[in-house]
Amino acid sequence: MTTPPPQGNPFAQGQQQPQGQNPFAQGQPGFPPQAGQPGFPPQGAPVPPEQPRRKIGFKTIKNIVVVVVLVGAAIGAFISSRDDANTAAVGDCMHRGSASDDNPDLEVVDCSSSDAQYEVLAKIDGSFLSDTLASGKCEAEAKDFQYVYTQSGDGKDFLLCLKDYKK
Repeated sequence: MTTPPPQGNPFAQGQQQPQGQNPFAQGQPGFPPQAGQPGFPPQGAPVPPEQPRRKIGFKTIKNIVVVVVLVGAAIGAFISSRDDANTAAVGDCMHRGSASDDNPDLEVVDCSSSDAQYEVLAKIDGSFLSDTLASGKCEAEAKDFQYVYTQSGDGKDFLLCLKDYKK
């Protein structure tokens, strides 16, 4: 007659497992795992630090600054161009922002303003290469003009026929 093989792990060397218990159990059933067992930190051990938050890099900050500067420049250009000579219409009043005859920097102002210097008598679209040609065009459109202002190269070429504004 042959004897039955021994119960438990046949590779265990001299260790006997008690009958009826799970050899793979990690502690007693019904109780939470105890500190000190594999996979659990011992009691009182420091908690690992929280993962650091993602830092905003130089490149991100630089891109934000560039966008803000460009938007600011676009808004500034729009606001400053709202009262340029190219927005003038017949009957508007103008103010000369510069003493230079080459670039008088004419701006549209309210006629009740103390800055009002000139009145627009006519605005003629087109390019006028000489003062003689511009003066001839203003004579045909507005007989009592005193000054001509031509603008070209900024997208729309035009001529303004102006006279002193009398308050």
